[in-house]
Amino acid sequence: MIVAQFPWLTAIILLPLIASLAIPVLPDKTGKRVRWYALGVGIADFVLMCYAFWQNYDTSLAGFQLAEKYDWLPALGLSWAVSVDGISMPLVLLAGLVTTLAILASWQVDHKPRLFYFLMLVLYSAQVGVFVAQDLLLLFIMWELELVPVYLLVSIWGGQKRRYAATKFLLYTAAASVFILVAGLGLALYGGGTPTFDMVELALKEYPLALELPLYAGLLIAFGVKLAIFPLHTWLPDAHGEASAPVSMILAGVLLKMGGYGLLRLNLGLLSDAHVYFAPVLIILGVVNIIYGGFASFGQTNMKRRLAYSSVAHMGFVLLGIASYTDLGISGAMLQMISHGLIAAVLFFLAGVTYDRTHTLALDEMSDIGKVMPKVFALFTAAAMASLALPGMSGFASELAVFLGVTGSDLYNLNFRAVIALLAAVGLIITPIYLLSMLRQLFYGAALPPSCVMGNSRVQTQENEPAVCFGTSCVLPAEAKYTDAQPRELFIAASFLVLIVGIGFYPKLATQLYDVQTVAINAQVRQSFTKIAEAHPQIYAQGLLAPDLIESEVASVVGVLK
Repeated sequence: MIVAQFPWLTAIILLPLIASLAIPVLPDKTGKRVRWYALGVGIADFVLMCYAFWQNYDTSLAGFQLAEKYDWLPALGLSWAVSVDGISMPLVLLAGLVTTLAILASWQVDHKPRLFYFLMLVLYSAQVGVFVAQDLLLLFIMWELELVPVYLLVSIWGGQKRRYAATKFLLYTAAASVFILVAGLGLALYGGGTPTFDMVELALKEYPLALELPLYAGLLIAFGVKLAIFPLHTWLPDAHGEASAPVSMILAGVLLKMGGYGLLRLNLGLLSDAHVYFAPVLIILGVVNIIYGGFASFGQTNMKRRLAYSSVAHMGFVLLGIASYTDLGISGAMLQMISHGLIAAVLFFLAGVTYDRTHTLALDEMSDIGKVMPKVFALFTAAAMASLALPGMSGFASELAVFLGVTGSDLYNLNFRAVIALLAAVGLIITPIYLLSMLRQLFYGAALPPSCVMGNSRVQTQENEPAVCFGTSCVLPAEAKYTDAQPRELFIAASFLVLIVGIGFYPKLATQLYDVQTVAINAQVRQSFTKIAEAHPQIYAQGLLAPDLIESEVASVVGVLK
């Protein structure tokens, strides 16, 4: 009974936050004790969430579970309301895994290590808080809290243009997140009575379409910035290009998924009528992301910027799945978020491992390092194969599900589906080109001497010899060595790759966690489509949406639609 009543989600959120407060007072002169402490906290929280979900979460049920609600500021209608369902629970696990491994990947941090690990643990709590918040105002607070540690992690431990990249990230995401607050207030205050931000209670309200449409548009901007939807994506390549590898792991592996989660939770969950009008727009934006991200990635000579634009392209598949009106498509969107979170995290980690050895991110300054680093070469190749959707990898399963979901949707015109399939296929073709060319430039070809240009170096020799950057530390050029992947690095990469291959061969490992919930979401949006089609049959009799709905769904308009 005590175990059943234990506030699991509150403990999962607060454990890293409270533990971070002890870092400033830990007796540690070298930073080694702090990093072990931070890693221990990360592991403990990840184990706690795994145990809580294993023992108390039922994957066969739709709706919120493990719900906890405590009055916080009753006068403002704010409560500490947290819960999980099939949409949030897998992403909580993804955040826990990626952040814990990112802490392990930051083992070489020796510049202000206390502050670095303090921020990592605060970020850990904020990420989980976003995914489990059942109160819209609480979600907004967690969303804003996450911005601060990311800004500092990029601006202090980033590259030469770190302050520009961090400021751009902050301005984009902070400005866009205002729409979350405005939408929350609009939903809470509509209808009179006592305002409530509880998502369960908000879902029971009936909103007029005139209110839903502008709120949906605002939330699409807010979540579109996070999801890196074109043209709101420009902060992402700059942030990735300047952030250290552990921070890039979290940016790509977790933070981008907040945008997709927000679209599913709020845009589809609370504003499903407006989604009917915006779904074709999401389809078009998704195709633009896929094609633009692919070609932009191919044009990059900076390794991390190439991977960043690759993320833009892969997020296009999330948009396609969300707007597909099919169980398979929405399930594929969720699987794509999970799969990309794992693949992008390991790719950016291996980019950091490579940078540690070569001291450069410029692809035209690297070559022929596969001979001296065969383990790094093998790991990088496996991760790239997963990203280009090689069969047997999770990327193949997720992109195939989205592709089949969209092309098989019965609510879109056949010609529209054919055009979308053709354009999306262009992205599928360009992806192997830019990834394989990156591998060729990295590991094959004529050997070139490694070079590094590092501004504002913190270390210099007595002869004023410039230092080179080795990870997050600075060492002398003579001390830089080409060493293969070490046991710690092998463990981090293997942790991701095992899951990537496991999901690729048996996607049910992931889909069984959320399928019941995605089916419920799709049923809701299809019901909204039916309602709007009945009210406005002339709009949907031609154009993007299909006329071949089954009679049981739109019996009253089937004659008009035919």
